[in-house]
Amino acid sequence: MPLRVVLAPDSFKGSLDAPDVAAAIAEGWRSVRPGDDIRMLPQADGGEGTLAVIASAVEGAVLRSAGTVTGPDGRAVPGHWLQLPGGTAVVELAQASGLPLMASPDPLGATTCGLGEVIAAALDAGAKALVIALGGSASTDGGAGALAALGMRLLDGDGRPIGFGGAELARIARIDRSTLRPAPAGGVRLLSDVTAPLLGPTGAAAVFGPQKGASAADVRTLEDGLARYAALLGGDSSIPGSAAAGGTGYGFLAAWGAGIESGARAIAELTGLTAEAASADVVVTGEGRFDATSSTGKVVGQALALAGDRTVIIAGQLAADPPEGVRAWALAGLAGSVDAAIADPARWLREAGAAAARARA
Repeated sequence: MPLRVVLAPDSFKGSLDAPDVAAAIAEGWRSVRPGDDIRMLPQADGGEGTLAVIASAVEGAVLRSAGTVTGPDGRAVPGHWLQLPGGTAVVELAQASGLPLMASPDPLGATTCGLGEVIAAALDAGAKALVIALGGSASTDGGAGALAALGMRLLDGDGRPIGFGGAELARIARIDRSTLRPAPAGGVRLLSDVTAPLLGPTGAAAVFGPQKGASAADVRTLEDGLARYAALLGGDSSIPGSAAAGGTGYGFLAAWGAGIESGARAIAELTGLTAEAASADVVVTGEGRFDATSSTGKVVGQALALAGDRTVIIAGQLAADPPEGVRAWALAGLAGSVDAAIADPARWLREAGAAAARARA
């Protein structure tokens, strides 16, 4: 009997975007089960590829240029934002301030300044409401760089602006919010890919700092800086998701009164995955690396929540066991090595799609 198959992968970061991942898996699946009803619903969780996924799901969405903005390591990068019908602007942090934009990791000095510059461009163009997709950041600066680009002044003991990066946060003596641009009248929604608080052993520095190249000593420096920043900026640093994008979630919660929600859940509803998963026989999801964080606000975790043991996981690497009853394939295993999988991801996604289909034959 033909199966109803929904393909709902995330992007494979630094490799293929979510629509291309879905297309490759579909090709492999159809090579084994050509009669199945396949629906491709590429996903995102607020990280890399969110603009592309929302643009494909919302009729009338238009990609706009923000010109040249400050990249996470200070080099210029092109900035973009998505204009939705009705005046909402969608900004993706990873597009302007993401880790793949770094020439080399700089956990103490990387900045979110470019994100703020893109937001400013959207506001200058008349955006009435704002959606900020958080995830994939290079920095752990609490969104300080972005807020500084929007006019907030972070001053040292001599009344001079501090520099870029999370390490500089410990030097803040005073925060002047009087020149900060106001949030748009329609409000600000943050799409988070994590559920962690800003500080502590499960926070932005401790958990995500090492992923950006931070040593144990760097993590302590970043934690101290974020704690100082939070003490001066105020707000609630324990809100789930405030650790998103190196604490950028916290920064916009505290400074702009933004609302925060699961990016994976919001995009699943927007793209129709929530409805389609209910009647699907199989939901195939995936990401570059499946690990212990995959179920905490990520696309794969959302698919598992919607489809349970009807879920199939295809990942570049499997660094954790999938839930009981859930089948999983790793491209690295099929290709023989991580390097081989990265060299031709589309080929191995097709192989994984075929393998998953054979398992249902």
